[in-house]
Amino acid sequence: MKKINVALVGATGMVGRTFIKVLEERNFPIDNIYMFSSAKSAGTTVKFAGKDVVVEELNENSFDRDIQIALFSAGGGISQKFAPIAASKGVIVVDNSSQWRMDPNVPLVVPEVNPEAVKNHKGIIANPNCSTIQAMVPLKPLHDKYNLKRVVYSTYQAVSGSGVKGVQDLEDGIQGKPNTFYPHPIAFNCLPHIDVFEENGYTKEEMKMVNETMKILEDYNIKVTATTVRVPVRGAHSESINLEFNKPFELEDVFTALKNTEGVVIVDNPANNEYPLAVDAEGHDEVYVGRIRRDFSVDNGVNMWVVADNIRKGAATNAVQIAELLLKYDLV
Repeated sequence: MKKINVALVGATGMVGRTFIKVLEERNFPIDNIYMFSSAKSAGTTVKFAGKDVVVEELNENSFDRDIQIALFSAGGGISQKFAPIAASKGVIVVDNSSQWRMDPNVPLVVPEVNPEAVKNHKGIIANPNCSTIQAMVPLKPLHDKYNLKRVVYSTYQAVSGSGVKGVQDLEDGIQGKPNTFYPHPIAFNCLPHIDVFEENGYTKEEMKMVNETMKILEDYNIKVTATTVRVPVRGAHSESINLEFNKPFELEDVFTALKNTEGVVIVDNPANNEYPLAVDAEGHDEVYVGRIRRDFSVDNGVNMWVVADNIRKGAATNAVQIAELLLKYDLV
């Protein structure tokens, strides 16, 4: 496989450092790697494949060199400004922010779900929201088989989804120190509030899940609603997902469909208290699914519990998988 030149934007952040780890683990074919950050982190060194790489300050001229793919994880404002600059110079941007996700000209990709969408890129490909990514992996085969009518998400999201400040608030709170990042203490508490509130009473995080689900599955007839909650867990998001289908099903066939889905691991043995746990998912790339049971309150309903590492599969790994698709389809 040919080797390419890759740039990491936001290289020193939580997701950026996980980009590095995942690229190394998956032996992504890199010739040269360039790392960019804010002025605050510029000049520091980061190890990649055993070598020290000096982090550069991101600016308008950063992409005036031979770079094929840039992985962005530095926030929406940075992506809004610099992703088009990179794309204008022939770089394919895989962006982890929410900036481009709902742009009709930007593919929103989960590689196990809609890999062919990368072929429609115009220089920028969006990485979906972490909580959406892990839901899409098990939902796609079920939608294909039974046609989703309605989806109800209830999420239990780890503090790592807020970055280092969220993790620090949890650690401080456990020690009895006051919160400085979240609006309320997160230690020994649950906050039904992720991102900002919108006029309709939903948070931005909730509306991301609603809108991204329909875009990725390419079906705007699905009724989707969500309640997203921050919980005192360090890593890995958990989700209770209630599905209603248009077609009848046998529960055994639901299990079979999920078992045959790439990236899904079934953990469902109630007799032995075996079900997906955040502590088990952390550090892994798979999506763990369990507590699969019929919802008797509707004609064609299913409940399931879905857990995944939000920094890996929910961000860095999904982005690297998108980069791998670009190589697979010979788009770089």
